[in-house]
Amino acid sequence: MGRPRSIKGRAAEAHRRLGDEYPGAECELNHENPFQLLAATILSAQCTDKRVNMVTPALFAAYPEPVDLAGAVPHELQEIVRSTGFYANKAKSLLGMAQRLVEVFDSEVPSSMTDLTSLPGVGRKTANVVRSVALDLPGLPVDTHVGRLSRRLGLTTETDPVKVEMELNPMVPAAQRGEFSLRLILHGRRVCPSRKPRCGECVLQDFCPAAHI
Repeated sequence: MGRPRSIKGRAAEAHRRLGDEYPGAECELNHENPFQLLAATILSAQCTDKRVNMVTPALFAAYPEPVDLAGAVPHELQEIVRSTGFYANKAKSLLGMAQRLVEVFDSEVPSSMTDLTSLPGVGRKTANVVRSVALDLPGLPVDTHVGRLSRRLGLTTETDPVKVEMELNPMVPAAQRGEFSLRLILHGRRVCPSRKPRCGECVLQDFCPAAHI
C-alpha cells in the first residue's frame, strides 16, 4: 500500500509491517505464571531482560509462591536480586507486592488495572505487561523503546509514558495492543536504537517522519 497519511494509518501500517518482521514476538522475560512475570517485570526496571533471566531462577526456587516471598528475609532477598541494580528498592517492592497479594488478593495476581497498580512497585507499564502477556487482556506497555519509536513515527509528541499510552490505545485494536508494544520493543532493540538508528534497514522507513529529517 502507499504511504499512510493519517496518524492512525501510520500506527496500523507500522503494526502490520512489524507483524511481518516479528511474527513470533513475545515477552523475553522468562516466566511460568502471572506471579513470576509480575516479579520479573519489577526487577526489569533499568535492567536488561537477559540479566533478570539470570536472577529469577534462584528467586523463584527460593520463593515459588506469593506467600513464600511475603515472608522473605529482606537482606537475603536483596542478595538474590542485587545484580539487577537498585536492589534495596526492588527487594522492598517485591516484599510489598507479595504481602499485598497474600493479604488482599488471596495470593492471586489480580487482573484489573486498578488492583494491579495498588501493588507496591507496580505502575501502569508493569500492570500492562502482566495483563497483556500473562492474562491475555488488553494492555499496551510503554517503555523507553515504545515511547521513542512512537515519537519518531509521529504517533505522539508526548514524553510521559502514561500520556503516550493514552494516545496509542485508540490507534490499536484492544486485543492487539500487547503485540504492538512487543513489536515496537523488538524493533527498537534491533533496528531503531536511541543512537544511530539504522533507517536503511527499517521496514517503516518510507513513511517514518524521523527517517526523512
